Amino acid sequence: MRKNDQSAEIAPTDAELVDRLRKGDETSFSTLYSRYFKRIYHFVDKRVATQADAEEITQEVFIVVFSNIESYRGEASFTAWVFGITRRVIAGRFKRKRHPTVPLAEDDQESAAQHARTARTRSDLPTPLDVCEGRERIAQLNATLQSRLNPEQRMLIHMHHIDEQPISEIASALHKSEDAVKSNLYRARKILLAR
Repeated sequence: MRKNDQSAEIAPTDAELVDRLRKGDETSFSTLYSRYFKRIYHFVDKRVATQADAEEITQEVFIVVFSNIESYRGEASFTAWVFGITRRVIAGRFKRKRHPTVPLAEDDQESAAQHARTARTRSDLPTPLDVCEGRERIAQLNATLQSRLNPEQRMLIHMHHIDEQPISEIASALHKSEDAVKSNLYRARKILLAR
């Protein structure tokens, strides 16, 4: 079997494609689009309610990427930069205020008041993005809790923040001074919040 080094073309890296795109090579954008479309679409699709929203947001992401390609400095990977833009586009979509609506044929004051209360309650609910980010943060905290904290620190976090026990009760139950409990809790929280 003969080696044919000429036939196997090496795909350009993201950095090479970005450089070519900055020089006006629009086919480089098509390559980047093809390379990232499915990943971005699946990321967005998990975070929004409808397929139409996922498609629209994905297109918006690529418009932002194309228009801001000059701002990519290469300090992080291109993948990280694109997913950062994706998160911001999704967040921007959820943060856009939806103005409450009132039915045109409103017969009585009580119906209008009920509608206003319902609209106000809906705006207080977390968005799907808030829920998703909350779940991701909880998973990160749980992983850190298990891998980085010692058993005593895990117990202190649970007693104080989950069971809502006061420091004095924890100190008494563990036969430690309140300052020792506070110090250990401080170190545990510092580890958790650093993640």
